[in-house]
Amino acid sequence: MLIVADDRATHRVPEAFWRRMTTSDIRIAIEDLSRRLAEQPAKARSRNPAATATLESGLGCTVQGPHGERLQTDMPPALGGTGSAPNPGWLLRAAIASCTATVIATRAAQLGVDLQTLEVTVDSESDVRGMLGFDESVPAGLFGFRMQVRIGAPGQTPERLREIAAWANRHSPVGCALDPAGVPELGVEVVVAPATIPG
Repeated sequence: MLIVADDRATHRVPEAFWRRMTTSDIRIAIEDLSRRLAEQPAKARSRNPAATATLESGLGCTVQGPHGERLQTDMPPALGGTGSAPNPGWLLRAAIASCTATVIATRAAQLGVDLQTLEVTVDSESDVRGMLGFDESVPAGLFGFRMQVRIGAPGQTPERLREIAAWANRHSPVGCALDPAGVPELGVEVVVAPATIPG
């Protein structure tokens, strides 16, 4: 997989990626977008950039987008691949996890909640007989999606943080695209920040 994390990668991450957007920055951006969409609601809907997968060798694919996006996929050796890159199912879970984390952070910013901890983990189940066509009664798709959220914010109640996570689970575009499979089953662990000792 092409890692876009530092200068060693073929595709360098823009400096802007590393600039920390504050809760206030995010809230202002969302409020500005909301105002513009209220004035011109037709602009809310758009066609998303395409992803094109090209088979390179064996089962390894390169996936590219129209703006320089690029990643590789492969399958594990048991399924005929070399395991040189994540498989597409893992990338789907990664997309759900990162999309939900983004929506949680966005919702928190809208509410003025400054998150200190946020981790989103997504897993799923599969039955390879469906993909290989061994049994037509076995679905090929992934199923049993579960999501675990670790979230913490100073001065916020566990109930409010759970509410933010649950709201995001219902509004994550990638997670909601799983219908009719449904949005992932959600578990939330609230992380309590240690008390500050006056000194």
